[in-house]
Amino acid sequence: MADDKVRLGQVIGVFGPGAMLDLPERSVLVQGLDQWEMFGAGTFKIIEEPRLARLLHQRLKDDGRLVADRAPELRTPPIDPGDPKRPSPGIKATVFPRWFACDAVAGDHPNRRRLVRFQDLEPPKRLEHKADDGKRRKASPIRFVCGCENGHLQDIDWRRTVHQGFRGRDGDGASGPCREQMWQEDAGTSADPRDIRIVCDCGASLSLEELFQRGRLGPCPGERPWIGDRDPNPCNASEGLRLLTRSAINAYFPQVARVVSLPQRVDDLARQIETFWSVLEGCGSADDIKAARRFNPALRASLAAYSDEAIFNRLQSMHNAGTQVDAAEDPRIAEFQLLASGDALIGSDSPDANLHAETLDRALWDPDEDAVATGIKSLVAVHRLREVACLYGFTRFEPAPLATDELEDVGLAVEGAPLAQMPDWLPAVEQFGEGFFVQFAAEALQDWLVRPSLLARATQLQGGVTAWINQKRARGEKVSENSVHERARPEYIFAHTLAHALMSEVAIDCGYPASSLKERLYVLPRLPGQPIQCGILIYTASAGNQGTLGGLVEVTRRFVRLLKSALERQRLCSGDPVCADHDPTVAYDDRALHGAACHGCLLVAETSCEARNLFLDRALIVDTMGETRASFFG
Repeated sequence: MADDKVRLGQVIGVFGPGAMLDLPERSVLVQGLDQWEMFGAGTFKIIEEPRLARLLHQRLKDDGRLVADRAPELRTPPIDPGDPKRPSPGIKATVFPRWFACDAVAGDHPNRRRLVRFQDLEPPKRLEHKADDGKRRKASPIRFVCGCENGHLQDIDWRRTVHQGFRGRDGDGASGPCREQMWQEDAGTSADPRDIRIVCDCGASLSLEELFQRGRLGPCPGERPWIGDRDPNPCNASEGLRLLTRSAINAYFPQVARVVSLPQRVDDLARQIETFWSVLEGCGSADDIKAARRFNPALRASLAAYSDEAIFNRLQSMHNAGTQVDAAEDPRIAEFQLLASGDALIGSDSPDANLHAETLDRALWDPDEDAVATGIKSLVAVHRLREVACLYGFTRFEPAPLATDELEDVGLAVEGAPLAQMPDWLPAVEQFGEGFFVQFAAEALQDWLVRPSLLARATQLQGGVTAWINQKRARGEKVSENSVHERARPEYIFAHTLAHALMSEVAIDCGYPASSLKERLYVLPRLPGQPIQCGILIYTASAGNQGTLGGLVEVTRRFVRLLKSALERQRLCSGDPVCADHDPTVAYDDRALHGAACHGCLLVAETSCEARNLFLDRALIVDTMGETRASFFG
């Protein structure tokens, strides 16, 4: 399979270890990190991003998915070293599933297909099955497998399952398992499970619809075929094995941690402050920093390159993160503090810089002092940024919270399947791009948050969250309640909604593909006596040219015009009045987490959104057909 290739970014995303991948003639399962060809010089590159490595170590060290005594090394997937004398390294994959359905040939019933195992196919390629009648039939992987929400995966034991409870010959009875021919019969063309039956020549049969019954497939034994073993810890999946369509979107939810790289100087200062935390923790002003330097020679020598004001500002940032550890544990805190610093130059203007941005003078992007922009404090043009993304696990059926989400329930975020037995490295990619950062005025947000109309809308949205939580718990599913309620805060939904509106407008205005744009939301936890800190970063980052064309930076020159156009576009939706009048308190599943939002107005590509297209409401940014009157912009 040396000619089957995927991009590095796809390996970190949907085609990582444990993912099922359809190739032209085969369905395979991507093997774990232990099976990747990472030997030899030049087969991979080490990505230096200490903040991300420390974050993952801090969150996963007790989870059993990493070597616990040190931060993981971040490496690229195997890359071609460019040596014609050496074969290109690759990522191994194994055939999965190992049950196949044979295509019908002349003389066969068109809706009746033989079921065979992989070992029954004709070697060496094993693409066809030669039956007793001497005819060769092309075999295709069966669509259905089974797994659990902990990521475990296996073939369905079709013989045991079909014969379970059958009064004729039992599939696992005293006379031995039934060896009669099994078939897949399709009663229609819709591929609906109700129209598909698995039958045996002995008379046993079942409809695939029956396999959706809780417990029908039995308890989960913890199979991990991508690693090649069985989980040593008993699986605690409450529903046991569940039917899974191998090509469905819920077959693989990657857990990817992303950070925007800070200038090296910022990280160096944070590490120095960590070293002297016991001395600096109580400093309440830049003068206290100056005094601490005077009486501590080691401190004075280590921080000689930094001003008292810079040290104090960074110390405050780390205090706000609620931890004495580097703010990399909560990456957005440090990123927000830097982008919202108001400095004319952020980072450095050099070709090899991780970050180069500038806070634009208001006269440049809002020369007419437009009323629509009064709630925006600053606009930052990000000429160059570096994003590092790292895959650290995955789930099936339901996505888990992410390790980089500052609002998460950490106990739930670490749940997921491992990428190897005990890896000391994790796959990562670095991508470069550009974007713009919008910081909202704390005073404007505070005034908006106390408006009666906004409070009424917020109560309705919180009601939808409560309904969603109750629905999940009624089905026995786990819910990160604190995280969900935090994301239902009006300022978070407002920022998220505006980010989607701006991304859609930018794609129209500057020509970037909409799926190449991404959002990064900075809605910091509210702290007593502290102003509300809220901002959004719209950016694009890729290994190709789409992230370096300069279109997003150029947008900042006409930002107010673009903002007004985006808001006007959101006043009406093709789904109105149904969209505008949507009541989340009576909605089902994820629709309960939406206000006025649908595919016609706000939903974007899943790769662009960091919150799975949830927590959106047009009514918080503009007045819609609904009677909420809760919009920030009016």
